[in-house]
Amino acid sequence: MANPENWIRTQPSASLESLSERWGRSAVIGVPMVFLLGVFLLPFLVVLKISLSEMDAVFFHDLMSWADQTLTLKIKFGNYLSLFDDALYFQTYLSSIKFAAFTTAICLAIAYPFAYFLARSPADKRPALLMLVMLPFWTSFLLRVYAWKMLLADSGVINNVLMAAGVLSEPVKMMNTPFSLVLGMVYTYVPFMILPLYANLAKMDLTLLEAALDLGATPWQAFWRITVPLSRSGIIAGSMLVFIPCVGEFVIPELLGGPQTLMIGRVLWDEFFSNNDWPMAAAVAVVMVLLIIVPVALFNKYQAEANAGGRQ
Repeated sequence: MANPENWIRTQPSASLESLSERWGRSAVIGVPMVFLLGVFLLPFLVVLKISLSEMDAVFFHDLMSWADQTLTLKIKFGNYLSLFDDALYFQTYLSSIKFAAFTTAICLAIAYPFAYFLARSPADKRPALLMLVMLPFWTSFLLRVYAWKMLLADSGVINNVLMAAGVLSEPVKMMNTPFSLVLGMVYTYVPFMILPLYANLAKMDLTLLEAALDLGATPWQAFWRITVPLSRSGIIAGSMLVFIPCVGEFVIPELLGGPQTLMIGRVLWDEFFSNNDWPMAAAVAVVMVLLIIVPVALFNKYQAEANAGGRQ
């Protein structure tokens, strides 16, 4: 039997080590979370305050004022009511979500086979293939969008090559159309879909596929019943990385989409700088954030509950 005195002497040190480990884990997780919440919440609260404020030619009025020993709270909800009264805003939100969802679906269709091929390629060739995926990030985003503008113009490279080859007799209208908008967003955001999918597929246990084939499954059945379900987290992560920025995209709709394509980013720009109506623009931004954050939060909640139920 161990000496009781030695056991008593070791208890304080063991408890201190356990306490330091708990504090260390809390700090590692808590400090980045506090930073991210601050970076998100503080600007969001500023925008929310502007959306509820009155504005004259230059200044915003405070929401609360103190005069004659009376605290007055003045909140303006008219900007939010205008969003429901004007059909333009509803159409713009719907159009932004539609283009973002369509872009996400195309990116997934393109990225999944490439990520699958990348994950199954020899280990010595993966760095070169990953570099090809990240190569567009070495140049300016704005320059890449302008390059597509030169390619898709009526007198651009694509039309000139097709006309010189005799495929076309006259230029095809590609610029300032939904086609050019979706093409530009797919080109820009497809790497954000490839990388999470590759990270997920590369760590998948291949013996599960071998076991499925040994049990009589065809390669196609093994793919749909094993590979796709196991890569679900990568599909979700890539879809969020593509869908969320596409909803609020401004540069690509402005340069490639033209006035015929309604996107919420263009409406925000017009309200902020053309109409100089900052409270209205802030209300549009707050609703856009809620349209994105609330469904994502609910989806993550149900996904976590489903995963917890599956483990049980």
